[in-house]
Amino acid sequence: MSYYNQQIYGRPPSQGPPLPPRQGSQPISTSVRPPQSGGQPYTPPGADPQLYFWFQAVDTDKNGTLTTEELQKALINGDWSPFNIETVRLMMNMFDTDNSGTINYSEFVGLWRYIEDWKRCFQKFDVDGSGTINFQELKTALKTFGYNLSDNFISVLLKKYDKYGRGDVTFDNFVQSCVTIKTLTDSFRRYDTDNDGWILINYEQFLELVINNR
Repeated sequence: MSYYNQQIYGRPPSQGPPLPPRQGSQPISTSVRPPQSGGQPYTPPGADPQLYFWFQAVDTDKNGTLTTEELQKALINGDWSPFNIETVRLMMNMFDTDNSGTINYSEFVGLWRYIEDWKRCFQKFDVDGSGTINFQELKTALKTFGYNLSDNFISVLLKKYDKYGRGDVTFDNFVQSCVTIKTLTDSFRRYDTDNDGWILINYEQFLELVINNR
């Protein structure tokens, strides 16, 4: 693949793949209170009742945070199944702003909206309505995002994330593959100071680049 003479590696967020919201947004109350009168469960002000219900339903120890496994269950409850644990862990790391290893309700809401953005993106590129992304659709998506990648590399990428050996990728694996490309590209760009698509790094720098993106 080559980025030679390409001004940017990917288009701005408004035209490219969905990006996590910036940190510092107004948090949503996560306090747990007794049920309201009439037996209706309490929902924090401004919170989506359905989202809060799903969050509470999988928060088994009722500590106000979700582990990776609990988050995976919440996504299944929200009809996002199947969702493999690797993609869940990837998104967990993106939205775990306090590096606690879990996500609270406010972080959960941000992650949920992020997935909904990806769903709309997925449906846009799934032109045949099959519910999966094939080679040509993946190529179109990456090109739309501004990545100048060869057919050979896209074939390698498709094979990597084609978990069922059908020549396509499901929604969760589409998200994982695109996010991986973006994070690796961002890491590469830190070394590509003249933005020509070529870098010279030593062995430890290479290891650092790979380890930081695993």
